[in-house]
Amino acid sequence: MNAPSRIADRTADDLMAYRVVRAAMPILAEGLGPEDLAAQSMPDCSPGKWHLAHTSWFFEAMILGEEPGYQPVDPRFQTLFNSYYEALGPRVDRPARGLMTRPSLDEVLAYRREIDRRMTRWLGEGPTDARRLYLFTLGLNHDQQHQELFLMDLLNLMARSPLDPRAYPAEPRSRPPQRALGGITRFDGGLVEIGHGGAGFAFDNEGPAHRVWLEPYALANDLVSNADWFAFIADGGYARPELWLSDGWSTVQAEAWDAPLYWRRDGDGWTTMGLTGRAPLDPAAPVRHISFYEADAYARWAGKRLPTEAEWEHAVRCRPEAFSNAFGEVWQWTASAYAPYPGFRPTEGTASEYNGKFMANQMVLRGSSFATPEGHARVSYRNFFYPHQRWAFTGLRLAEDAPAPLVRATDQGETARFRRDLVAGLSRSPKVASPKWFYDAEGSSLFEAITRLPEYYPTRQEAALLRRVAPDWAARFGSGAALVEFGSGASEKTRIVLDAASDLGAYVPIDISADALDAAAGRIAEAYPALTVTPLVGDFLHLGALPAGIGQGRRVGFFPGSTIGNLERDEAIAFLTAARGLLGPDALFILGVDLVKSPETLIAAYDDSAGVTAAFNRNLLVRANRELGAGFDVDSFAHRAVWNATASRMEMHLEATRDMTVLLDGRRIPFRRGETIHTESSRKYTEDSVRELAEASGWTVAGFETNPDPSVALALLEA
Repeated sequence: MNAPSRIADRTADDLMAYRVVRAAMPILAEGLGPEDLAAQSMPDCSPGKWHLAHTSWFFEAMILGEEPGYQPVDPRFQTLFNSYYEALGPRVDRPARGLMTRPSLDEVLAYRREIDRRMTRWLGEGPTDARRLYLFTLGLNHDQQHQELFLMDLLNLMARSPLDPRAYPAEPRSRPPQRALGGITRFDGGLVEIGHGGAGFAFDNEGPAHRVWLEPYALANDLVSNADWFAFIADGGYARPELWLSDGWSTVQAEAWDAPLYWRRDGDGWTTMGLTGRAPLDPAAPVRHISFYEADAYARWAGKRLPTEAEWEHAVRCRPEAFSNAFGEVWQWTASAYAPYPGFRPTEGTASEYNGKFMANQMVLRGSSFATPEGHARVSYRNFFYPHQRWAFTGLRLAEDAPAPLVRATDQGETARFRRDLVAGLSRSPKVASPKWFYDAEGSSLFEAITRLPEYYPTRQEAALLRRVAPDWAARFGSGAALVEFGSGASEKTRIVLDAASDLGAYVPIDISADALDAAAGRIAEAYPALTVTPLVGDFLHLGALPAGIGQGRRVGFFPGSTIGNLERDEAIAFLTAARGLLGPDALFILGVDLVKSPETLIAAYDDSAGVTAAFNRNLLVRANRELGAGFDVDSFAHRAVWNATASRMEMHLEATRDMTVLLDGRRIPFRRGETIHTESSRKYTEDSVRELAEASGWTVAGFETNPDPSVALALLEA
């Protein structure tokens, strides 16, 4: 191919790219009135009319205006539509852009068409100057940035109206959100390379490529959801100064923040304002419109942290398949301040003001949002906003330092047991799955969110009851006793017992979820430095022996949370019998049970209005897809909570909403519409049934305490 034909081909490609990019914003403006496009909702936002004009001005000022003898379309526009380029002369202050009623919308669109005509002619001349061609590509990317800003600013304007108007019948996005995967992905770190160093366009702030040192870390596979944020709010997240950076807490107080931007309490639930108007919040959707301050406070509340931008880029570059919605949903806050990379050089000329001069007092976000134009995002892309700003489409993904490994069964062994159990359960009729597989890292996090929901009374009621009885019961432990908690989860109730038993010698938390156990054991060890904490990964229903040397005194079993209700009667007897043998002679055992009560109260507790329990139930299928390579269409299974009066138990099911076949371990498992997987039973007890269960297991009930409705009970058993 000779040089002229190569130039012709490139010119044709450039012209096509220009037409596609430039058509996008007028399409976004279709159906909006001149009033919608002229108003300015706040100083950080710009009118839609201004975006339409400014993106045309950019091509005129940066490219066409440098041509010899060029005559501008209207010299006044150089002042009206300059954004922040000092080298290009005076401009209208940003907060005053909404006061410019002239030029009219029709005149702005005519200006846009004229610039497009002139740029088409410029491209047709086949420019070959490398700097001009870079500025042309920069102009396309600049236009795409403003397409997203157009939607951000429009939403903020619509949210100012008490009419809650919709801008569009459907959210303008190129693809649906990805399903949650659950869990975390660990990285060894070391000396890694980040930044743009290859072919193709990148903004100047993305380079140069350089090496950074990363300590071992883990990144959440999923974004933080609305359901997660419900729990943060319910736990007083916006009212606890210890969670917030100083400037963040000042902002919370000054702005009276109590929820993300656009959230509103409507009756018993939450709604949010979007581009399609106001609608109920989707609990499973990633949270949007949060500031850096909020993201940082949430991470601290969750016992995690925000990733650095280097951690985010390294993770997504190495393992893109491990992360849901890394791109295309929300920009994700990082812990990194927006600063130049080593060796940074701004673009030459006027465009040097594009990025570099903003490298102070702002924070970096990574990924892209649903409103980011297709093809605009890159793994090295560095977006940036001030830490208090939240009108952008922003969210977060949590990170944590990689914990020191525990002595445990291999992950391969646990995965094999999960596969074996699930295949066996789904081969039965009716189909079943063991609830012990709920508790991967995401499942544990969702369950903790459930415990904070208003409908879910057991955790609050049991904690209150435990605070009342713990001092008397702990007095019976004796000095140097060892507390052994079966299925410890987050170990939150453990603190009540530990605070009451000040002379306890050791604590042994047992849990099947290594991730949850790591975090919980670490928090307990930090809070109680004099206590020997020996975590044990395993299935508490099949334990061989406790670790040697866990205390010289009495052993006390602890099984709160009414988890005993998840076991069939024979399983419960077998467990309590085995626990008695495991703990040895003279042992005590604190057993938590939920009591029989009205079906309405029970069903509400297992089918909350926010949908968190539904997400928890479906996470079992998410985990099976991730760890076992199963083929569940998670969205085709509905959460069902049923009161079985005959068996005196609440049941959770996953119901197939259509006929389908699922592949699992090379097997084809058919589902009929309406067929369910019975995932959990939670038996409800009376005092008589607890005493009968204890007697059948070789224990004696030494104490039985209840609290007011909705009532739960704690039983103290003696060997």
